[in-house]
Amino acid sequence: MEEIKFTTGLKVYESAEALSAEDQALLAEAIKQLSFAYAPYSNFFVGSAVRTKSGKIFGGSNQENASYPLCMCAERVALYHAAAIVPTDPIVALAVVARNPKMKMDRPVMPCGACRQVIIEYANRHETAIKLLFGDDCGKVYEMEKSHDLLPFIFDKSFLM
Repeated sequence: MEEIKFTTGLKVYESAEALSAEDQALLAEAIKQLSFAYAPYSNFFVGSAVRTKSGKIFGGSNQENASYPLCMCAERVALYHAAAIVPTDPIVALAVVARNPKMKMDRPVMPCGACRQVIIEYANRHETAIKLLFGDDCGKVYEMEKSHDLLPFIFDKSFLM
């Protein structure tokens, strides 16, 4: 028998001030996107932003629908926004923040499984790792250096050849 193990980790910063100026700007855009979230059913608001290699920033927010399968997560909205405007400019970083008026978010909210798959697809599309930043309500910022750490045993184009 062979055993395959996977480990990953997060860097935790006490505040966004510890980040580079470009990462601070990305996180600020994700926070701004919270105000554009449409979450009348869950009251769970998510803002996201992506930065491309050229430095452009694109935002996204979650968009709910009474028919839940038709909802769209903030991460995918931001990724699709960037890809629609600058399809050849690789995405190099993604920030996500969430707010729930009923509770304090004292830990990072990680992307759902569908978003993880889409993030990996965009990383593979441009053969780059996407750095991930997650903010909480306490002011901490969590960083994951490589998007592939979100989804270690990926389904990708290698299964379709």
